[in-house]
Amino acid sequence: MLLVSSSSVALASETPKYAPAPDWVVAAPPVDGAKLDDSSPILQTFDQQDRIENGTVWEYRDTAIRINSMQMLNQAGTVQLPWQPDQGDLIIHKAEIIRGDQHIDLLAKGAKFTVLHREQQMEKLMLDGVLTATMTVEGLRVGDVLRMVVSTTRKDGALGGNAQALMQLMAKPAPIRFARTRLTWPKTLDLHWKSLADGVEAKPVEKDGYEILDLPVPLPKEKDMPKDAPMRFHRVPLLEASTFGDWAQVSEVMAPLYATDGTIADGSDLAREVAKIEQASSDPKVRAAAALRLVQDKVRYLFKGMDGGNYEPQSPAKTWELRYGDCKAKSLLLLALLRKMGIEAEPVLANSKLGDLVAMRLPSAAAFDHVLIRAKVGGETLWLDGTRTGDRLADMTDTPNFDHVLPLRSDGAGLLAIQLHPDARPAVDVAIRYDQTAGLSLPTPYTIAVKLRGPLADMVHSAETQNDEDKNEQMVESIISDYIDGGVMTDHSVDYDADAAVATVHASGIVGSPWNKKDNRYQIGLDHVVSGFTFDVDRAKQDWRDIPVNMGGPSSLVVHTSVALPDKGKGFAFEGDRTLPQEIATTHFSRTATIEDGVMKVDEKSLSAGGELPVEDIAATRAALAKANANLLRGVAPADYAARWAEVQQDRADGRLDALKAAYAKAIEKEPDDAQSYLNRAYFRSQVFDWKGAIADYDKAIALNATADNYLSRAAIRSMLGEHEAAVKDIEAARKLEPGAAGPVLQLAGVYSDMGQPDKALALLDEQLASGGDDKSNLITQKAEVLARAGRPQDAIAAVDAMIAKKPGNTQLLNQRCWVKGTTSTDLPSALKDCTKAIELAESPAGQLDSRAMVYFKMDRYDDALADLNAALNLVPDLPASMFLRGVIRLRQGDKKAGEADLSAARLMSPRIDERYAKYGVKP
Repeated sequence: MLLVSSSSVALASETPKYAPAPDWVVAAPPVDGAKLDDSSPILQTFDQQDRIENGTVWEYRDTAIRINSMQMLNQAGTVQLPWQPDQGDLIIHKAEIIRGDQHIDLLAKGAKFTVLHREQQMEKLMLDGVLTATMTVEGLRVGDVLRMVVSTTRKDGALGGNAQALMQLMAKPAPIRFARTRLTWPKTLDLHWKSLADGVEAKPVEKDGYEILDLPVPLPKEKDMPKDAPMRFHRVPLLEASTFGDWAQVSEVMAPLYATDGTIADGSDLAREVAKIEQASSDPKVRAAAALRLVQDKVRYLFKGMDGGNYEPQSPAKTWELRYGDCKAKSLLLLALLRKMGIEAEPVLANSKLGDLVAMRLPSAAAFDHVLIRAKVGGETLWLDGTRTGDRLADMTDTPNFDHVLPLRSDGAGLLAIQLHPDARPAVDVAIRYDQTAGLSLPTPYTIAVKLRGPLADMVHSAETQNDEDKNEQMVESIISDYIDGGVMTDHSVDYDADAAVATVHASGIVGSPWNKKDNRYQIGLDHVVSGFTFDVDRAKQDWRDIPVNMGGPSSLVVHTSVALPDKGKGFAFEGDRTLPQEIATTHFSRTATIEDGVMKVDEKSLSAGGELPVEDIAATRAALAKANANLLRGVAPADYAARWAEVQQDRADGRLDALKAAYAKAIEKEPDDAQSYLNRAYFRSQVFDWKGAIADYDKAIALNATADNYLSRAAIRSMLGEHEAAVKDIEAARKLEPGAAGPVLQLAGVYSDMGQPDKALALLDEQLASGGDDKSNLITQKAEVLARAGRPQDAIAAVDAMIAKKPGNTQLLNQRCWVKGTTSTDLPSALKDCTKAIELAESPAGQLDSRAMVYFKMDRYDDALADLNAALNLVPDLPASMFLRGVIRLRQGDKKAGEADLSAARLMSPRIDERYAKYGVKP
């Protein structure tokens, strides 16, 4: 809270007073402790009674709480009563423990409150003048009721004799024995009252010259509201009262607090600051920007609610001397500077949280928690907030999301609605570049620059100067995470342009390829604005169907994406919307997309004014957004774009892997003791078929972090290279780290099978099967493979048959039975049926198509086999098994060039594939 809805009174005491309750208070029904049990409400009494008279608000509170646990005893055992002595008194009427039929008077036993002179809000940059009276309740037990009856008084001379009050309204389903909300005032006082909650029906009654208003609490349960409803639909459970007649009176009463005549003395330090600004430019808008920057940059924020400071601002001279101030002090300083330079300006009160609910409230100063400056220059309205940071010349016409403000004028003013519009500068401006000249399937070097404006820029700049290197790296990774998905960041920095108030976050590194294959073509998503636009609006309930949508405040995003393409971009194109609908809801969109000089470039912008979307526009907005999301912009590669193995072969020949190699080396140099750095490069080296290099990196990673996964990854490569003994050692090391896990057993059984030791493999698998678990399908699949390769196809088929009987639609098992029959030339017609069924059931049937191709091959149906192999490779272009078999078939059909190319690719991806397929009777 920057403006606090309370009052001040001179000569109030800084110690609590002890006195009976005033005679106008009606006592609450007593708590009968003898009738309480565990089902009794925790809150026994919540009695609020306020009286407004002679500009003073007297707040009487009677609360009784049942202590139902040790946790509550610890919390309630020390009573804390805050109050502001500058505003009034704290009066203790009663403090008692109710235990059964006993009422233990703590004050009669000598208990007193101790006053703590400390600022509890310093962590929030607030000096509020609050004192806290505390008392440790001796003898309090679980099962007792603790009752406190206290009053505070408040009076504020800044309100010109007016008074204002807020009272909380209890609502169901809050369990409570007795609740009351009562407001009284002299009949002669022109007091206005209003409930901000729905369902309140009450009328004051006159008694002994006073109006008495009793509200029927607890109120009915508050209605649920959609989270995106404007604030006026989120009814607040408050009763407010005010002696102000209208907003104009509030404006007129508060205006003198911001009088500026004589606040900047000639020859003073502030006068010299004014002279500097005037000498630097004759343009009043430039001068206003300079004054705003002076207040934002040279005066730190600190709320001061002491010495009547809840509404009365600190003088400009004092603020400049102390170099701190709250919204009131900063605004008065800024106002004085502007008026000294002849710039038309006025203070305006605002509520930073309640938005359009302000217009529904009673006129009072309590309706606001903030003050800023509204200026006029050359017909433009400038909104100047001294508590913000990073506002510059271009930003001064940006509209704050306060809905309504109250100008403070000597002749009074009504509420002024703010017409929102998009900000002049984007809050976030992103430039992303991917270097994919080495290919679409490999890890990708990237650079990114994220420009942040205004308060966010100031926050990032401040953090960057205070953080250590690790925290700065984490901060940068967090900032770029919306645009770069994971990867390895090798460089980062933050630049700050103080004149523009722009922080630029730079980063570079390597990320997994943003391309994926869909419909047999590589694609990259290039949309950053439509896909990020959320419109999760629910108006299904009958009571919600006439509620508009709160679209928030102004926001903006600009994204520039560039992709350096392989083959100088030959054959690459766009699909989806190259342009965007001009407007969806309250957001304006724009986009350009080009491919020039081998670079795919997309520039996108979304500018939102915020505000409200009428309920009648919700359906059209949903339709427009659905249409835009159905046609998101994407880049597409040529239909015949080369597979990864072909990319790698060409990259090796052309040296196009050098940039990636350098990036991984840099990452390792940066974190030489981080196993992940070596694992990242091991993955890259595997992707480019540098098996020995990958093993070397796994060696380093295991030396730093010997995990089961790391051992198994190295074992897989060693096994593929025929280094079986070394692979066995790695897998056994993994088994020691994860005893009982099925994964290492499956891998070790495969290695033993490759080594011609099927008995060892089968013993391992049978032992694991006997232990139970959820891996039976995988274990049976591997067992069948071992049996088939050991010359026992019937046993292999029988093992799978038994499992299929339990899981008849399991595509993995159907595929394995087909594969065993095909590789061993056993009952090929039934093998064909198994594969076809598996293909029909599988979501992505590349493996099943490969198996059926083997069956067709064994049946000498080469054309059918080729059709299945082509289909499998369309789904998974880097499937060495399909590539090898296709090469063999092409050679047999006389297509030597294509056949040799396929075989070369298969051998590149799987160096021992000839040896493996020879066991199936398949040779070039």
